[in-house]
Amino acid sequence: MIILVTGASGFVGSLLVPRLLDAGHAVRALGREPDRTLAVLEHYIDPDEVEVVRGDALMGEGLDRALAHVEVAYYLIHSMESTDARAAAFSERDRIAAHNFAAAAARAGVRRIVYLGGLLPRGTPISQARSSAPSSGQGPQAPPLSRHLASRAEVERVLLAAVADSVALRASIIIGARSRSFRLLVRLVERMPVLTLPAWRRFRTQPIDQRDAIAMLLACADAPVGGRSLEIGGPEVLTYEEILKRIAELMLVRRPALGLAVNMTPIAARVAAAIVSEDPNLVLPLMESLQGDLLPAEDDVAELLGVRLHSFDAAVERALAEWEEYEPLAAR
Repeated sequence: MIILVTGASGFVGSLLVPRLLDAGHAVRALGREPDRTLAVLEHYIDPDEVEVVRGDALMGEGLDRALAHVEVAYYLIHSMESTDARAAAFSERDRIAAHNFAAAAARAGVRRIVYLGGLLPRGTPISQARSSAPSSGQGPQAPPLSRHLASRAEVERVLLAAVADSVALRASIIIGARSRSFRLLVRLVERMPVLTLPAWRRFRTQPIDQRDAIAMLLACADAPVGGRSLEIGGPEVLTYEEILKRIAELMLVRRPALGLAVNMTPIAARVAAAIVSEDPNLVLPLMESLQGDLLPAEDDVAELLGVRLHSFDAAVERALAEWEEYEPLAAR
C-alpha cells in the first residue's frame, strides 16, 4: 500500500521508514525541506526508494499532493520549541497543524491515520482525551494535564475524529540514541556529579525500547485496532529516580542521589536545560508533565500487536552503544 510518513527526518520517522519499506509498502515522506529529509534518510535507506514531497502541515501547504492515493498516513509531527519569540505557542501550532492535516486526509480518502502521542495519567476525563478502555467514572481524579500532554491529547482527538479507522499510540519515554527525552536523562547523569532530584523522582512510568515502539507503529498500518487509542510501555515499571540510577549503572559511573521535597519545576527545568545544553522551551513542558504516574492502562497491547518487548537494560545498552558510534560520552 502507499503510506505517507510525516516527520520522516525525526527520530521516530527515520526509523519507521526503512521498516515500512522492508514490509513491502510504497513510502512517501512529507518534509518542509526535502533535501534535509533525504539527508537524514540516506543513513538508513537508498534515497531513491522514497518519494519526498515538499509541504508544511502548519501552513497547510502541499498536503493534498502528499496524501493523494495514500491509504495510511503516519502523523509524527510535534512542536515544542519556538525559534521566534513572536511565534504562536507550541500547543496552538500543534492544533492548527493537526486540523490542517486531518481535513486534507479526509478529503483524500485516507483509510487510517496513525499517531504517536503521549501517555496520559490514568483517570484523565474523556473530555480531555480519548481512551480505548471504558471509563467507570469512579476512582481518584487525575491531575490536570500539562500543556505538553494536553496538546498531545488535542491532536489525538482531532485526528481520530477526522478518519474513523485511525489509531493513536501513547508512549512516555522512548529509549533510543536520538530520543530527546532519553538524551536529556543521559546528559543529566553524565554532567551531574550528584543527581539532585525534585519530588517528581517518585513518580512511575514504563520506558519503551525504540525497537518495540517502531514495531508497534509498523503493526498499526493494518492491525484490526482502528478507532482506538493504545497505551504502550516497556515491561518494567520504574520511578524516574530508578531510571536515572539504572542509566548511571549501565554507563559505569557512580552518581549518588539527593532527593528534594519540592518540584520547583520552572527553576529546575531551566537549570536542567543549562546543564544539558538543551532548549528550555523543550525541557520545561516535559518537566511540567511530571505530576504523577504515567502508566499504560492495559498490559496486553504488545501481544495484541505481535511485539515482544525488550528489557529496560537491553534498551539502554543498545541506545548507548549506538550513541557512541557517532559521539563519545564523556562519562564513559
